[in-house]
Amino acid sequence: MITLKPLSGCVAHYDPNALPVEAAQEIVRQWALPLAQDGRVERVSLFDALDRVLAEDVISPIDVPAFDNSAMDGYAFSGAALASARETVELNVAGVAFAGQPFTAQPTDGQCVRIMTGALMPPGCDTVIQQELVTREGDSIRFAAAAVRSGQNRRLSGEDLARGKPALRAGRIVRASDLGLLASLGIAEVAVKKRVVVAFFSTGDELRSVGEPLTPGSLYDSNRYTLFAMLRRLGVETVDLGIVRDDRASLESALRRATEAADVVISSGGVSVGDADFTRELMNSLGDVAFWKIAMRPGRPLAFGRLWSGERAGAGKPALFFGLPGNPVAVMATFYFIVREALLAMSGATQQTLTTIRARSDEPLKKRSGRTEFQRGIATRDDAGLWRVVTTGPQGSGVLSSMSEANCFIVLEHDRADVDAGDEVNIVPFDGLI
Repeated sequence: MITLKPLSGCVAHYDPNALPVEAAQEIVRQWALPLAQDGRVERVSLFDALDRVLAEDVISPIDVPAFDNSAMDGYAFSGAALASARETVELNVAGVAFAGQPFTAQPTDGQCVRIMTGALMPPGCDTVIQQELVTREGDSIRFAAAAVRSGQNRRLSGEDLARGKPALRAGRIVRASDLGLLASLGIAEVAVKKRVVVAFFSTGDELRSVGEPLTPGSLYDSNRYTLFAMLRRLGVETVDLGIVRDDRASLESALRRATEAADVVISSGGVSVGDADFTRELMNSLGDVAFWKIAMRPGRPLAFGRLWSGERAGAGKPALFFGLPGNPVAVMATFYFIVREALLAMSGATQQTLTTIRARSDEPLKKRSGRTEFQRGIATRDDAGLWRVVTTGPQGSGVLSSMSEANCFIVLEHDRADVDAGDEVNIVPFDGLI
């Protein structure tokens, strides 16, 4: 059995108890490989294809557009008329071409055709003058010869996409605009990769599910709901195993069931220094752990490794494991900056890096060198169009309301120290992320 720890040790700055975020991301990247696609490809209708990963290139069966057509409302004519004109062009209107109702006769010299956007170009016509530039009197039009060039305002057959060319590439996550493109090609269904299956649960004797009464010292479990939402946004298939109590038998049972059912297992809570010794003991007996802690705030206690469904490591079915912290904000930060990329890679999707924007901090930010910090921020654009950012206030990893107030993460790099007001920082917008 190939284990994670020796290979992970080849990563620069490897320290399983205080790993820099970049090193943790590199280790996860080495092990979160695309799942084997044997039997994992299915064909779905367009209505079921949104957010799925394409399993093969989509080849266009037709030219788009399928015929030369007008790019605007106006008058179609032969561009040769411009060569013989001096300052003004005068033409007689021979008829009208509508989208779906073409004008099939060929205009003679000195004639044009009234044409609407998207209509088939009439025979012999290669140029369109937009209607706003034309003076019309009865069945005649007049316009300045310099107002249009020969061939202008005509969309050529195959200009957007030629028959036999790839319309969408394998690995693309299908977006709303892609559905429209596929429909325009007459394609009713596409081959997609089956979803990555992710089992998740929360740990803690103090946790209660929504709807249960709270007792002294207990609190509602929020992490499963944020995990469910973040997983849903990534288009994976989820298996919710609920709340697992803080005892060895319960955790072992949950990990075995999760590993048997899923490609990836995610837990929240139960991996910090103060938790029971059986957590680390159980992880070492059932699996192979690459690291336990990362130099990240929030999110220092984070375990990554591989589990096996059998009686020992290397026996049964494998699954990657992410043991996230218990604090709600730390769960979201570690998911987006550690787990997200792994799930996309395993799904076979073309990697999509998070958008990073430079912004000016309007307040001083406390930062200790030697760890990467992800502070919650509110970013706005000033009158000059430049990005500016402030924090949401207290940055405790249990202040979940700060995630609702924020619209970005302020990313303060590993070696960076305090930030002065007016300094530039990197921000990662929540738009399209959360």
